[in-house]
Amino acid sequence: MKPNTPDLIRRATQTLIDHVDELTALDQAIGDGDHGLNMRRGALAIQGKLDELAGQSLNEALRTMGMTCMSTIGGSSGPVFGTLLVTLGKQLPDPPDAAGLARALDAAIQALTRLGKAQVGQKTLLDVLDPVQRLLAGGGEGLAERVRACAFDAADATAAMDAIKGRASFLGDRALGHVDPGSRSTALIIGAICESLDAPASARPSSLSA
Repeated sequence: MKPNTPDLIRRATQTLIDHVDELTALDQAIGDGDHGLNMRRGALAIQGKLDELAGQSLNEALRTMGMTCMSTIGGSSGPVFGTLLVTLGKQLPDPPDAAGLARALDAAIQALTRLGKAQVGQKTLLDVLDPVQRLLAGGGEGLAERVRACAFDAADATAAMDAIKGRASFLGDRALGHVDPGSRSTALIIGAICESLDAPASARPSSLSA
């Protein structure tokens, strides 16, 4: 694994665990109410495989985590986040860079579009992934912080969108004003990764158990 991969995994999974109540409340407003618990279940399952992941390359770890999501996260989130991670694991170059990540993320967006028949602008996690992908493709200085801000802003923007897919689509105008739970989860994960990338090396845990 790359030196910072353990911290990426730890931060990304822990942020979902720490925000379980928030994600549950968001999903109670427009969904089944189980998104937070489902995401926590997947995060805990991944944390339970940290020793196995420590011996894998980043691409292998992404695929392992994706398959874990598919087998442990209930509802539509399992296949969605599983497909996202598995596709990134297949497409991400080694070593990864912003341009390579942008290409891999574009492939993941296409895979998710095929999976859920959803499009950007329909109040799904695609509304976070798409602007993040375009920002990564553009490159530039301070990219981690700009990507983090972009992800959270994009998730917040889903509150003003009509829900076209999922249970929220049955609510009509009642879904307006509510942030999409999957978009918020995606932003939390991206934000945690960006914080890890921005953290000084001395501040990063030296092992997966830290």
